[in-house]
Amino acid sequence: MTTAPLASVLFVCVHNAGRSQMAAGFLRHLAGDRVEVRSAGSIPGDQVNPAAVEAMAEVGVDISDQQPKVLTTEAVQASDYVITMGCGDACPIFPGKKYLDWALEDPAGQGVEAVRPIRDEIKGLIEGLIAEIDAKQEA
Repeated sequence: MTTAPLASVLFVCVHNAGRSQMAAGFLRHLAGDRVEVRSAGSIPGDQVNPAAVEAMAEVGVDISDQQPKVLTTEAVQASDYVITMGCGDACPIFPGKKYLDWALEDPAGQGVEAVRPIRDEIKGLIEGLIAEIDAKQEA
């Protein structure tokens, strides 16, 4: 018997190529199937940022098979948490959702050395998010 995920999380940034892909990768890796994970961009790029892929591989998280996706109203409606990372006003707002805005540097155009601290900051935020989701289930 499979159990339903505890929560559904949507990560949104402009290109869905760096920050949101790293966050989604960490959440899948750390929470497994306990949390449903989506990511999207208001203006999706052509591919996931190679420096983000490399930085994540260094910590054992493979995001090389991911593709940037366009943000849809349906994805927002289907999510309990909507976490934005610099998508501005492009993110639709629906009642009953928990919105968080994570102010993270954009890794676009940067090498892996510059992406590592962003990756590490994202990991810390994801660990806090998982703790929050778990605490809600215990309440």
